[in-house]
Amino acid sequence: MLKNDTFLRALLRQPTEYTPLWLMRQAGRYLPEYCATRKRAGSFLGLCKNPDFATEVTLQPIDRYDLDASILFSDILVIPDAMGLGLYFAEGEGPKFERPLRDEAAIKALQVPDPTETLKYALDAVTQIRKGLAGRVPLIGFAGSPWTLACYMIEGGASEDYRNIKTLMLSRPELLHHILDINARAVIAFLNAQIEAGAQAVMVFDSWGGALSTHAYREFSLRYLAQIVAGLKKENDGVRIPNIVFTKGGGQWLEMIAATGCDAVGLDWTTDLGNARSRIGDKVALQGNFDPSALFAPPEAIRAEVGRLLASFGHGSGHVFNLGHGISQYTPPEHVAALIDAVHSLSRQYHAQPVAA
Repeated sequence: MLKNDTFLRALLRQPTEYTPLWLMRQAGRYLPEYCATRKRAGSFLGLCKNPDFATEVTLQPIDRYDLDASILFSDILVIPDAMGLGLYFAEGEGPKFERPLRDEAAIKALQVPDPTETLKYALDAVTQIRKGLAGRVPLIGFAGSPWTLACYMIEGGASEDYRNIKTLMLSRPELLHHILDINARAVIAFLNAQIEAGAQAVMVFDSWGGALSTHAYREFSLRYLAQIVAGLKKENDGVRIPNIVFTKGGGQWLEMIAATGCDAVGLDWTTDLGNARSRIGDKVALQGNFDPSALFAPPEAIRAEVGRLLASFGHGSGHVFNLGHGISQYTPPEHVAALIDAVHSLSRQYHAQPVAA
């Protein structure tokens, strides 16, 4: 039994007493306890692939802060790793693949992995985390979007210009669609397996969707986001499982994203929250969109910015407060506490129920 279901109710646009809050990358290097666990694990992948370590770091921010949701500690690139592309992390360079997709034969050989075999460590972590949470807050499962995964799979790592994938997109679109379809089916299978293991909401991170033109976004990202939403389990054991779709840099496409049938749309900090609500807030919940860099400001400035965002959304439910992207490793932990206190205290006025005459 959940002791705090505020996050889930907000995603379903049901009444809440305050605006719930969680943070993208809330288990991360800004926390000294996370750094200590990572050192014991030996590497980032050592954390991800060991359910005990993944559980430990997932619970750390929940133990430290009054957050309203937890999120599985993992990485979006575990899916292409399970496909055999050889994920590794180069010091100071981020994620890379030993075998990026650079020829037609490799692309056509790509197969949807069985998550109960190749990603069992993540599913075991979901089950362990649920036990460790003991009903304190809900657990979010997640995956990367087909387009974002394909960017890494084809470029071989992070990219500034997406040269290889955009060249493939324009010269051999059928090959890119093949990759994206495989990725979409893999994401559906993985997210549904997370739900069956105990995830109580799921999120799709389209981190690089904003690198596309509107035409290309519709054909090569949005189409597959809609396929995922349609394929997700909407209930588990009779309980509704909400889903969130987040395209970083996707503020101009909010109506299209809401039309996928998702329950909530994530917003980065470049999108005006009040404007987003007027555009799609009658169809979906909104999640976001505090600028992560603002957490370097003093607590009184953080509180003022929280107040501005809450006022921009206005009265009523349907808003999950979050960052516009992942928290920086250099964020002072006490500033996170100030953010959480500000959201919980300042938001109550926007959820007050009118007194009956």
